[in-house]
Amino acid sequence: MKKFITNSIAVSALFLATQQLRAQKVVVNREVETTNDGKMLLGNQLKDQFLKAPYADWYVKEHDEYALDQKAIGELKKDKINSYTITVFMGTWCEDSHRDFPRLMKILEEVNYPYSKLTIIAVNRKKESPTGDEARFNIQKVPTIIVEKYGKEIGRIIEMPTTGYIERDLVEILKKDDKSVIKEIFNK
Repeated sequence: MKKFITNSIAVSALFLATQQLRAQKVVVNREVETTNDGKMLLGNQLKDQFLKAPYADWYVKEHDEYALDQKAIGELKKDKINSYTITVFMGTWCEDSHRDFPRLMKILEEVNYPYSKLTIIAVNRKKESPTGDEARFNIQKVPTIIVEKYGKEIGRIIEMPTTGYIERDLVEILKKDDKSVIKEIFNK
């Protein structure tokens, strides 16, 4: 009986500890003030944060002026990019992020991408975030756009798209996934 009570207490304590960890929430839209860079976003962010000063200065201009490759947009819709999850690491201090992050967001708007499947993580100059996700994803440069399906990485765009267009690089990533699915089917 004593052993049963001890085990019950241990299980209850473990359950409570697990519940407390689940209850912890990730801080969203964290903004810090730095000596060298002024205001900087850090950690998980929502799109609306980039529409505020000082980020809107570069975000809105690049977003609005970017001309989409409509053929690639059509292919992204056809290849069901909405069935993939996307994680983007960027820096509000980084010129490449200033260029490509707003472009990515415009592409995702055009394909009606569900924001619930998008994770935006802002990092500092050391490429660090408060949650340490950059280590899990092995982030060396920003921006880095990671495309996943069922928790498995399908491909990534690092620093700048190889084709010169994010939407074209995304099409290539989805094509690689299609080929791997076909290969899996025929190898069974």
